[in-house]
Amino acid sequence: MEKLEEQIAHLTRMVEDLSDIVAGQADEIVALNRRVHMLMQREGEREASGGGAVVMGDERPPHY
Repeated sequence: MEKLEEQIAHLTRMVEDLSDIVAGQADEIVALNRRVHMLMQREGEREASGGGAVVMGDERPPHY
């Protein structure tokens, strides 16, 4: 019986630790989503104003 109580205590602690980790990851994901949104807005504004040509993916560079 004592062994089962120890296992339950250990598992309870592990669940609490994992819950804290998941909560921290959720906060980090929210912050990263905000940053990506901000960068996308900034890039959209830069493209709209015609400033700075950046070659992306399969676009041909201007010397072709």
